Amino acid sequence: MDLEYGRFPDASKKGSWKTALLFAYQSLGVVYGDLSTSPLYVYKSTFAEDIQHSESNEEIFGVLSFVFWTLTLVPLFKYVFVVLRADDNGEGGTFALYSLICRHANVSLLPNRQVADEAVSTYKLEHPPEKRSSSRVKEYLEKHKVLHTALLILVLLGTCMVIGDGVLTPAISVFSAVSGLELSMSKEHHQYAVIPITCFILVCLFALQHYGTHRVGFLFAPIVLTWLLCISALGLYNMIYWNPHVYQALSPYYMFKFLKKTKKGGWMSLGGILLCITGSEAMFADLGHFSYAAIQTAFTFLVYPALILAYMGQAAYLSQHHHTSYHISFYVSVPESVRWPVLVIAILASVVGSQAIISGTFSIINQSQSLSCFPRVKVIHTSDKIHGQIYIPEINWVLMILCITVTIGFRDTKHMGNASGLAVMTVMLVTTCLMSLVIILCWNKPPAVALSFLLFFGSIELLYFSASLTKFTEGAWLPILLALFLMTIMFVWHYATIKKYEFDLHNKVSLEWLLALGPSLGVARVPGIGLVFTDLTSGIPANFSRFVTNLPAYHCILVFVCVKSVPVPFVPPAERYLVGRVGPAAHRSYRCIVRYGYRDVHQDIDSFEMELVARLADFIRYDWHRSQHTSPYAEDDASHSNESSSERRLAVIGTVAFSGTPGYGIEESVEPASVSIGFSTVESVTDVIGMQAMGAGAVERRVRFAIDDDDSESDVQTKMYVQLEEELRDLMTAQEAGTAFILGHTHVDAKQGSSILKRLAINFGYNFLRRNCRGPDVALKVPPVSLLEVGMVYVV
Repeated sequence: MDLEYGRFPDASKKGSWKTALLFAYQSLGVVYGDLSTSPLYVYKSTFAEDIQHSESNEEIFGVLSFVFWTLTLVPLFKYVFVVLRADDNGEGGTFALYSLICRHANVSLLPNRQVADEAVSTYKLEHPPEKRSSSRVKEYLEKHKVLHTALLILVLLGTCMVIGDGVLTPAISVFSAVSGLELSMSKEHHQYAVIPITCFILVCLFALQHYGTHRVGFLFAPIVLTWLLCISALGLYNMIYWNPHVYQALSPYYMFKFLKKTKKGGWMSLGGILLCITGSEAMFADLGHFSYAAIQTAFTFLVYPALILAYMGQAAYLSQHHHTSYHISFYVSVPESVRWPVLVIAILASVVGSQAIISGTFSIINQSQSLSCFPRVKVIHTSDKIHGQIYIPEINWVLMILCITVTIGFRDTKHMGNASGLAVMTVMLVTTCLMSLVIILCWNKPPAVALSFLLFFGSIELLYFSASLTKFTEGAWLPILLALFLMTIMFVWHYATIKKYEFDLHNKVSLEWLLALGPSLGVARVPGIGLVFTDLTSGIPANFSRFVTNLPAYHCILVFVCVKSVPVPFVPPAERYLVGRVGPAAHRSYRCIVRYGYRDVHQDIDSFEMELVARLADFIRYDWHRSQHTSPYAEDDASHSNESSSERRLAVIGTVAFSGTPGYGIEESVEPASVSIGFSTVESVTDVIGMQAMGAGAVERRVRFAIDDDDSESDVQTKMYVQLEEELRDLMTAQEAGTAFILGHTHVDAKQGSSILKRLAINFGYNFLRRNCRGPDVALKVPPVSLLEVGMVYVV
């Protein structure tokens, strides 16, 4: 199934202020749940140990000043006004920035890249002409291969920290919300109630994930809106009632005064202050669900003022209460008469914020898997209408176990805050570094502009990052440990995938070998369609030669299928299939390259099989139509000369219309023109891409095998139509006979003489992951009755 790119209904409509306001309202529940619940634990984490609240109020006013300027500089200035503009066809996040960089500079480590991929409409490069300084940076990056690896490691680091945040945010959010019970019961009862209640809520939250958020998503925005209005009202009440002059603490002077008095303790307390911007990255990561204007409007005019009022209100209350009977927390500033309703709303808001980060974790793991950076896992799409609503069972239960372990193990906001703060700041540093490259390579701004951006925001984030590192033994070790573990898994998987592709590339079989197979060699053609899955975009894969060697027969219709990822978020369905012949038409062998973006929904196997056959019929008609204007016999003769020429014609098969009499029935009339453009792949294979002018009203069509019997004007055309009819009937007959899916069942060994590290990574690490993760047949949902597995040993 191909879901529409709209993400949310009517998300693509622009220009209406009512629509913008509607999306701004909807974004509250998806984007701002985590950020809006930060007042629950910021002051409590900040005053946990390093600094004390004194009668002079210098500490509380200094913390308020830091919170105000941090919220202003990072979420408002950096994300809302700069980073959100670096979207990749409307998508945001770490992989969006990496995708943009890879499209503007040849730094990608993905295998089977083709120049033909640049013809995809979402691959568009819209930027002013390159400046000399920008091109020098680009040349330097492309020249040094070690920088390609370093860039990938940086992206993986950011990805791993986002996954780590998916463990920590639900724990700290729900725990902080439930901890409000401490004001309503004795300390003895409190310590036995908060942990079980938190764990129960977390178990329920993760247990309900498989239903998808679309069933209760309509409640998310009202809950977060109610929470924001609640903390705003409490903030205004506390300011008016306790200290109307607290606004003076917004001056930067109080920051310097704070650091001057607290010295090292004040610097270390920044690890708690930075929690006020947890969830800011969600504004960019969830950009694909909403418009830039919606997210900007919601944050600037509602979320930002509400958070400032909440922090100012807490500071106003604490400035008049220096000897509270409880530790500093959000709930001490809540009037007793409304404490229970606020507690309920806080728990609901924390659940919404946790849901957002859990969904984001599923999404980023799915993106990592699409780019061959994560082992195969089962991805379930919980909604047929809203793009991006996915559920990954294995990851869900692992996250639940880790969340409960963190809650029981740490048991306090301080350690959870230290761990969460380091994860959040690492992701922001990665975004700042990648954004600097986007400014140079994609926006073609002078390097001085990118350097200024990097130094200004990087220095702020490094200050907070250094403060978080000092808490290594007090909880900050957890995200580092998780990141190292996940990065090892992701890098080993990606490295082995690249090595497997290189092995396939060097061991592919020549076309002459395939064409020579026949009855004279004891090789038979059996009825049906054989789909040979491979990562190669040209040549005959070694697993097929091994298949024929052990079982001297193959199908009447043979299709070499390559399912590949393109560094774009989405590939339009009409541009997904790249089809061509392997050998002459009489051989009935084809190549089909199926292209997906890193956020695309992969089709289930039934619809994929039906659409593949329809696209093959499309291609056959296109190819014979093209042959009317060239010499098909000359082409067939030339096809035997070398492998490259035999596969030189690949065509994008989508909603393409051809002039002349159609060779099969078309359910809907389409009129876009078709053009042929020449490309060459990285393996020196020339692709001729049949591109079409895609309009807003382009209609996808279904193909019926109906042959037109009108007489042709010439004998040559008559012969062509007879051959076309025969080829289409062969395809129809083969489809009725059944389809077999031929996949490689691989084992990878490091070659002799490899380093110990490589042998550990390949022989133990990769093979362990391969055995214990889902195989390609499960990932493709191939029915066992149609599966043929070919054992292959890769020595890399």
